[in-house]
Parts: sequence; structure tokens; C-alpha cells
Amino acid sequence: MLGLKMATDPRWVNVVERNLEEILVDHAFCEQKAASNAISMIVQYPHYTDLVQAMTAICQEEMAHFTMVHEKLMERGLTLGFERKDPYVNDLSEFLRRNKTNSSPEGMFVNKMLFAAMIEARSCERFKILSEELQDEDLKKFYRSLMESEARHYTTFLGFARKYGKGIDVDKCWHEFLEFEAQLMEKYGTSETIHG
Repeated sequence: MLGLKMATDPRWVNVVERNLEEILVDHAFCEQKAASNAISMIVQYPHYTDLVQAMTAICQEEMAHFTMVHEKLMERGLTLGFERKDPYVNDLSEFLRRNKTNSSPEGMFVNKMLFAAMIEARSCERFKILSEELQDEDLKKFYRSLMESEARHYTTFLGFARKYGKGIDVDKCWHEFLEFEAQLMEKYGTSETIHG
């Protein structure tokens, strides 16, 4: 359903389990960044009323998830700590910056939607793995509960790319992006972060 071309190495869960604090802190900041991204879409594209409504809902949902992850940290006697860099996100962003075919305003819009869709798709895949493979029963249930919303967000962003990407072969761009992301994933799966 997600269309990802490379699955996460199942051994990634073993890395995560050695440092659950790190995955929770990283996850909290992923939710916060997703909410911030939704707000920036509202600011940049206020003329797309349906997008504004969808991004408002996503922002609220992502901040609710942030709160839930923060509560998991507190339950375990842990603190949020400081934001971590996300090399995966930077690599995706760099690929889209180099894509000169989408330099028009419509193309830049499509890139932003595809960028968000990819992050949501990979997050959904990672949450599924966590919900199935973690030894911690509480976190297994927790990640299962979050998985479906990531899938919904993925389809929302992809839908807006197709709707407003006038004159752009969005499906071709998405396929190329998926191919790049698959190659990228060869170097990820070794750290206890959502995308690492």
C-alpha cells in the first residue's frame, strides 16, 4: 500500500530496543516537526481551502501524538531532551532541491507534498515494525495505535500533489522519489531513531 521499494531491515528493532529513550525522544520531535510542516503549508498555500482544512487537522493530530509520546517519556521517568538532527530527512530534501524539473511554483508545491508523503510512509512502515517486533508490550500497542494515522497522512499529501500539481506528472515524480529513497535506505536502519 505504501509503495516503498525497500523494507526496513528487521534487525533495526534490535538497535531500537537497546535505547528506547532515544527512539521516544526522536519520535516526539518527528511529531512536532510534522505539525510545524502542516502549519507552514497553511501559511504558504492559504488559497487552497481544502488543503488548509486538511493541514489544520493534521497539525492537531500530530501535536496530540507529540503529547502522547511525551507522556510515554514521563511515565518512564525520562525527559524530552533536545531536538536531534534527522539525516534521512535532510537527504530527501537535498534530492528534491536538485530536481530542476519541478522548479515552477506548481513543481515546488508537488515536491513539498511528496516530501511529506515520503516521511509519513516511512514512519508508518517503521511504526508497523515496532508494533509487531518490540518486546515492550506497552510500546507495541502504542505504535499500533499510531500507524493508521501515518498511512492516512501519506495518502492526504499524495492526493494534494496530484490535485494541484497542474501540468506535472506527479506519479512519475513519486516513482523516481521512491527509487531514490530505496537506495537511501541502504545506509539507514542502524540507529535508534524513527528514520535512522
